[in-house]
Amino acid sequence: MGTVVEQSRDRKGQQAGREAPGRRRSLPLLRNIGIIAHIDAGKTTVTERMLYYTGRVYKMGEVHEGTATMDWMIQEQERGITITSAATTCFWRDQQVNILDTPGHIDFTVEVQRSLRVLDGAIGVFCGVGGVQPQSETVWHQAQKFGVPRLAFVNKLDRPGADFDAVVRQMRERLAAPAVPVQIPWGREESFRGLVDLLRMRALDFDADSLGAKVSECDIPAELAAAAEKARLALVEAVADRDEEVMKAFMENMDVPAETLRAGLRRATLAGALVPVLGGAALRNRGIQPLLDAVVDYLPSPLDVPAVQGHHPRSNEAETRETSDLVPLSALAFKIATDPYVGRLAFVRVYSGMLKKGQNVFNPRTRTRERIGRLVLLHANHREDVDALYSGEIGGVAALKQITTGDTLCAEHQPIALERIEFPEPVMAMAIEPRTAADRAKLAETLASLSEEDPTFKVTADAETGQTLIKGMGELHLEIIRDRMLREFKVQANAGKPMVAYRETIRAPARAEQLFQREIGGHGQHGHVVIEIEPRARAAGNAIEFDVSANDIPAPFREAVEQGLQDGLLTGVVGNYPLTDVQVRVVGGSFHPVDSSEVGYRTASVLALREAAQKAQPTLLEPIMKMEIITPEEFLGDVLGDVNSRRGQVREMEAREGVQIVRAEVPLAELFGYTTSLRSLSKGRASCSMEPYHFEIVPDSLQKDILNR
Repeated sequence: MGTVVEQSRDRKGQQAGREAPGRRRSLPLLRNIGIIAHIDAGKTTVTERMLYYTGRVYKMGEVHEGTATMDWMIQEQERGITITSAATTCFWRDQQVNILDTPGHIDFTVEVQRSLRVLDGAIGVFCGVGGVQPQSETVWHQAQKFGVPRLAFVNKLDRPGADFDAVVRQMRERLAAPAVPVQIPWGREESFRGLVDLLRMRALDFDADSLGAKVSECDIPAELAAAAEKARLALVEAVADRDEEVMKAFMENMDVPAETLRAGLRRATLAGALVPVLGGAALRNRGIQPLLDAVVDYLPSPLDVPAVQGHHPRSNEAETRETSDLVPLSALAFKIATDPYVGRLAFVRVYSGMLKKGQNVFNPRTRTRERIGRLVLLHANHREDVDALYSGEIGGVAALKQITTGDTLCAEHQPIALERIEFPEPVMAMAIEPRTAADRAKLAETLASLSEEDPTFKVTADAETGQTLIKGMGELHLEIIRDRMLREFKVQANAGKPMVAYRETIRAPARAEQLFQREIGGHGQHGHVVIEIEPRARAAGNAIEFDVSANDIPAPFREAVEQGLQDGLLTGVVGNYPLTDVQVRVVGGSFHPVDSSEVGYRTASVLALREAAQKAQPTLLEPIMKMEIITPEEFLGDVLGDVNSRRGQVREMEAREGVQIVRAEVPLAELFGYTTSLRSLSKGRASCSMEPYHFEIVPDSLQKDILNR
């Protein structure tokens, strides 16, 4: 508690002039954190225990029983997994901790990505047995990309095969993380009892009768004394290497005081120079209170993160907003949800200023003004109405009509557009149609609503068949979408089999010229463009640039040309799949003083792009999945043979305590039903996880078969 008081005193000068009257918690007493991990590492169980020990809930929910507070969707309860990120608030040591519990399954990685975009800190949960798993790497690197300071929590230390030290080594080797333990386990596997706090050199014992609510301190057991001394010295040296004040204290006395070490560790964590590692067994109610202490002690408040960056929507000049209630508003809508009670709800993070009921806000993307109706604080699927959201807070805004994921809300007189969130492209598609004519309109409305909620869920129409196609990140993603349509939206629909969402690209440069001249409705329509296209590096995306004089294509018509080119890129020339990794350069054209029109230039651009693409050796691209297969050694040969038969490439193999870990890259088209096949090969003992990795050119020998399906 003393630490909190000292932090508050240190920041009084910083707070002065930043906080409006009526705030629920002062800025230094606020933590916005996320729980991130591989599927089944125990994220939701950790969150449930946090809510219980902070008094937010009075009964622990269990994932395996379908009673977890944060897994409130019926699909989550049935499957025992987290599908959508859920937000909640709890209080610990007088600090307000806003928590986002995120999914671990790769199909729902969008939830992790947009959560990390708005969070100040994160807890990476690792399984004490599985260690660093594929999705652990994905979410860790996403946090790295957004510059989010992290703690690590090694969970399930009571399980057979759990190894705290091995997980720390894997973090350093596979994640390149500067991991430093601040605790060591007391006991191993089934005999795991508690933890040794290396800062204060005290052992922590968790009382089973009170479900871990009572934590007693005692002297370090004799058998752990030497290991604890060694681990503490390693911790002190790691912090001293990265913090001058701790280095000074260390030079004076190797036994650095706990408070000095804690302050130095906080500074190093905020700078991303260290990742404190803690341990526990959430299901057995051990290790959660020290983890909450670490959230308060080491993760940032909104004052500890840099001012948010953006640009002026009209001049495009750089803009910044510091965390303060008393400066112009800037807030980011990071998620859209359909709430059964509130209706359309936008999750927002307020970076500066205040959002108030009845206030007019400006959306730079749509250039429109909207009025704030209802504001809520979030606790899983429960809502608490409030009159205002203050800087640094996360909450919900109801009933804004034109807002989408990634939109900025700001003050119209001092606008700012915050950086939008980039989402991965879907890799799987499925045809869908209404069962009856009466369901047709409702199906279209439901699909529009679901695609607003989830930017990785796309709805398109097949140009040849006219079928409606829904696209997502995997079989489970599309299955959940279908289930929600039936249960939540009461829409009856027939769905086809999942299929791969291919792309197209080009392998050579090409040039094309198109002159469009028509008379439509008594008016001439003229458009004339000359374009050059060439391939870009894989995963570079598309780019359009103009290298043409204003005399040939005047500025007012350039937007029409760009729109036409974008339309052309949406449907390729091999199998009508979207074109990607293409550089388009407009190098010529002509202008007619009377007949030039937007329709003419747009049409000419589409035709020119299709002609150029046909000349440029067009080809199909297919999604490649990165896989990790864990198999007992006796089945290794069969597993490798199966991977090779699926056009897979084994990149790495690792032996670990009686099992072999195979890391491979395999085309998604070859992986339908793979989990069932793997269980059959290994008598149910092997497991796998996969995630989209990149797109590669489909072998020429297979392209004809794909196009003829």
